Amino acid sequence: MTEDLLEIPGYRVHGRLGKGGMAEVYLATQLSLQRKVAVKVLLSSADQAFGQRFIKEGHLLASLHHPSIITIHDIDRLADGRHYLAMEFVPGGDLAQYKGQRFAPAQALRIVRQIASALAVVHDSGLVHRDIKPANILFRDDGTAVLSDFGVAKQVTFDQDLTQAGIAVGSPAYSSPEQAQCQPLDARSDIYSLGVILLEMLSGDNPFRGANYTQTVMNHLQMEPPSLPSPLQPYQWLLARMLAKDPDERFADCRVLLASLEEVAQESGDSSLSAPLVRPDRGRRGAPMDAWRKHLAWAVLGMLLLAGASGAGYYGYRQVQLGDYLARAEQRLGEGRLQEPAQDNADYWFRQALALDEDNAQALDGLQRVLQARIAGYLALADERIAENRLLLPEDDSATFYFRRVLAWEPDNLLALAGLSRVVQRFIEQSERAYDRREHALALEYIKHGLEVEPANETLLKLYDNHERRVRLAQAPRRQTTSGAGRRDGQNPIKRLWNNIFNP
Repeated sequence: MTEDLLEIPGYRVHGRLGKGGMAEVYLATQLSLQRKVAVKVLLSSADQAFGQRFIKEGHLLASLHHPSIITIHDIDRLADGRHYLAMEFVPGGDLAQYKGQRFAPAQALRIVRQIASALAVVHDSGLVHRDIKPANILFRDDGTAVLSDFGVAKQVTFDQDLTQAGIAVGSPAYSSPEQAQCQPLDARSDIYSLGVILLEMLSGDNPFRGANYTQTVMNHLQMEPPSLPSPLQPYQWLLARMLAKDPDERFADCRVLLASLEEVAQESGDSSLSAPLVRPDRGRRGAPMDAWRKHLAWAVLGMLLLAGASGAGYYGYRQVQLGDYLARAEQRLGEGRLQEPAQDNADYWFRQALALDEDNAQALDGLQRVLQARIAGYLALADERIAENRLLLPEDDSATFYFRRVLAWEPDNLLALAGLSRVVQRFIEQSERAYDRREHALALEYIKHGLEVEPANETLLKLYDNHERRVRLAQAPRRQTTSGAGRRDGQNPIKRLWNNIFNP
C-alpha cells in the first residue's frame, strides 16, 4: 500500500518519517486529542510471529512509565490486517544524526544519565532492551533524551530461547561481548552498549566498529577501550567499568551506574549532572527556605533588568543579542559548520535566536538552509557509498542509511527515493551475476539484502520465489546431444553437394 493511500481511522496522516525492513513510521495527528503522534505500521500482516512481537512491543511500552521512555498512546490494526502503534512524536531527531561529533563531557554524561535512569525502570520490570544504539535515543524539543524501539526487548527469564538457537539480536557496533556470542543477557549487557555510546560521544568515534560483522564482533571480544585524551581522563574509570569484557566486572545494575555518575558530577563540580530529571515534591522538607531563595533570585533578576534598562534598555539589549546570534549562525553556515562543534555551529546559533524570538524569519529560514545543506551532504555520502559498494552495511554508514536519513527529513525527496532504487537495482544485478557463476547461496543473499531495502519490490520478490527452481535447473544433468559436425557428416551426400555449390 502506498503512502498516499494509507488510511488510519481516527488519525490524519501527514507523511512518512522513515522505513525499515519490517515497519515504517508516519507522522500523523490523533484527531480525538489533536496531538501529533508517530505511527509505526507493519509492512505486512503475513508474518504472524513478527506481528505478535510487534504487539508485545506495544504492551511493553504501555507498562513502562518514565520521562525518558517513549510514551505509547494506542495499538490497533488497519483494515488490511497490519498492526500499528501510535506513540509520542519526538521532533528533536536522534543521537545518530550527530555521528562523528564530540560532545562536551557534561552534555554526554547528562544524556547517559537520562538513558540509564530509563533503563533502571526497564530492568526493574525484568526486561533487557538489547538494542541500545544512537538511532534509538531520541530528543524532545527541550533536549530530554528518550529511549525508544523496544521491538527486541526480552524478559530476562525467557532470553534463553534465542541464545540456544544461536540468534544474535541488536546492533553489532554496540553489542556486548556476551550478546555477540549469543549468550544469555541481563541488565549489564545494556550497560555495555550505553558505554559504547558514551565513548563515541566523548571521542567522536566508535573504535569497535569494524569493516564487517566478524571484525566488529572480534573487536568487542578482544579490543580494550582506548585511552581518553588528558582532559577526559577523569572519565576513563567510568568507561572501563561500563565496557569491561566480563559482565561481573561492570556496574551491577543501572542504579549503581547512576550513583557513579553522581560521584562524577561532584568531582567535576557540574551540578547540572546531578540535578533530578523530574521536579522534587513541592511539599518536601525545607520548602519555605527554597521559596525565600526563589523570591531572592527574582529580586536579583529584577535589579539586573533595571540596570540594563538604564542603558539602551532591555529590548535594545535583546535585539543586539539576537543580531549577534544570527550573525554567528550565518558565519558558521558559510563555513560548513552545520552541527559541530557542539554549541558553536549554525544549527545551535539559529536555535538560540529562536529562543529570543520564536517567529524570527531569518532564523527559521536559516534552520531550513541548514537542513538542506545536511540533506545535500548525506546524498553525497550515499553516492560515495554506492561507488564503494557499501550498499547496506555498515548499518550506520551505508548508502541505504544515508538515503533513509534524508527521507526521514524529507519523505518526498526524489534523489533519495531514486537512490534507494539504484541500491535495489545493484543488488538485482549482483544476484544475476552470482547465478551466472552458479554461486546460488550468494545470489540468494543479494536478493535478501535487496528486500531489506525495498521489501515490496516485485523483481526481487520474483527472484526470491524462483530461487529454488533456478537452483534445481542449474543442478540438473545436461542432456548429451550430437555435435553439429556429426550432424553434418550424417547428411545426404547429394544434399551436401548441392549446399556446397549454392551456399559456398
